[in-house]
Amino acid sequence: MGVNGSPDEILLAIDAGNSKTDAVVLSTEGAVLGTARGGGFQPPVVGIGTAVDALAEIVGRAAGEAAVPVRFAHVTACLANADLPVEEAELHRALLARGWSGSVRVHNDTFAILRAGIDEPRGVAVVCGAGINCVGMTPDGRTARFPAIGKISGDWGGGGGLADEALWWAARAEDGRGEPTALARELPGHFGLESMYGLIEALHLGRIPPARKHELTPVLFRVAAAGDPVALGLVHRQAEEVVAMSVVALGRLGLLAQETPVMLGGSVLAARHPQLERRIGDLLAERAPKAVTGYVTAPPVLGAALLALDEAAARPEAAARLRAHYEG
Repeated sequence: MGVNGSPDEILLAIDAGNSKTDAVVLSTEGAVLGTARGGGFQPPVVGIGTAVDALAEIVGRAAGEAAVPVRFAHVTACLANADLPVEEAELHRALLARGWSGSVRVHNDTFAILRAGIDEPRGVAVVCGAGINCVGMTPDGRTARFPAIGKISGDWGGGGGLADEALWWAARAEDGRGEPTALARELPGHFGLESMYGLIEALHLGRIPPARKHELTPVLFRVAAAGDPVALGLVHRQAEEVVAMSVVALGRLGLLAQETPVMLGGSVLAARHPQLERRIGDLLAERAPKAVTGYVTAPPVLGAALLALDEAAARPEAAARLRAHYEG
């Protein structure tokens, strides 16, 4: 038994994204007892065993700060790369094997973002960062989700996709295959280059690392804001995708006729680009007029911890206490 309570009163919540992982040890009363942060969670790159080993180190530090054993009444883990049910099941088995708890629930990490933005487990979230994803949930445990693993699962956009589209249109504008666009000047100009040919060569030969392509997404939005038709068309296409996912998720959960939060998060949406925000609002008003749009600003680990409280059937006051800790 730890100094902060018995094991049956202590929960573990994990939010593990591609770039960072947060773990929080909390009581069923919503008190934060210990936290820890570490690197990203990428089983496809390093393998499940190695990824969970790294997770265990972070969990151990959080438990140490809380002065409790690494044994919990329940574990909620919101994990990047848990995109398909088969992946969730595999990760669930790996976490159970750690012996942290006999009660473990694995979610895709987008559920943490959704739960962080809503007061009860009811709503839809679209996350548009490097890629795009959408999930929905209801208090009775029903969920809506998409595979969200790229073009093969029907996805379009996100920061990486927008950068690629901008490059495609700019290349064709410069060589005459496509319509004119200021992107043909502004994209290479971002890297101090004079032409799309020079940018294509630099990317192809590795003089500009592929990871730097994400820098072009803000350039696209800047060009769109200046009225460039091609750039603005891409921004509007992104809005179409955000709304399409939202409407489908709401429909699957039977929420289209009810006032329901649609939370937006991720770097592309959180930047609040006016053209994108306005188009999303117009399309939602037309296709899902009961949707109430909001932006997630709370840390995703709050959402993971709120899910842990939900799954432990904690009292409503516990969620309020936890949210106050993270939101002040």
